Amino acid sequence: MIAQLTGVVAQVGPTSAVIEVGGFGIQVVCTPNTVAGLRLGQQATLATSLVVREDSLTLYGFASADEREFFELLMTATGVGPKLAQTALAVLSPDELRKAIATENLVQLCKVPGIGRKGAQRVVIELKDKINTITPVEESAPAAGPPAAWRGQVMQGLQGLGWSAKDADAACNEVEQLAREDSQINIAVLMRAALQSLARR
Repeated sequence: MIAQLTGVVAQVGPTSAVIEVGGFGIQVVCTPNTVAGLRLGQQATLATSLVVREDSLTLYGFASADEREFFELLMTATGVGPKLAQTALAVLSPDELRKAIATENLVQLCKVPGIGRKGAQRVVIELKDKINTITPVEESAPAAGPPAAWRGQVMQGLQGLGWSAKDADAACNEVEQLAREDSQINIAVLMRAALQSLARR
């Protein structure tokens, strides 16, 4: 298993990054929070989890080992695959997920697209006794300089996480003012703000 990856950040997108290691560019699927801590051309270390399927090998990257462990824990719940686990961590931090599971806060868990009330109940039942209360490492500060076509990237990222085009467009409208006020704001910061907007609905 590939548990950690260290290399130079070659590319950064809304929900993925390419890390150059020994001349190879390795694509890593990440949450917007993890992407926000990456800097193009600088070295980065990500905790990783390799998910093997019949037709694919996908490497998921996380800012901390805590996020990776919670990602893997979520996948032990019935009906939760890597995409849904990644989406959950994009919407809620490991600490917020722990609290929601420990207190059986189904409303909070249902903010994750793809998790309905029955799914939330199942997650609580199956994971309540497995979670711990370790506080995750603080997130890294975001980098500056989003691409000019931030709206298209945010739309693509949100739809990739399970929201409809209509919801993604509405979330982009919510964060448009942030992009206008700061032309150097990072695309991942806009993604985070859009996710928070959708979670409040």
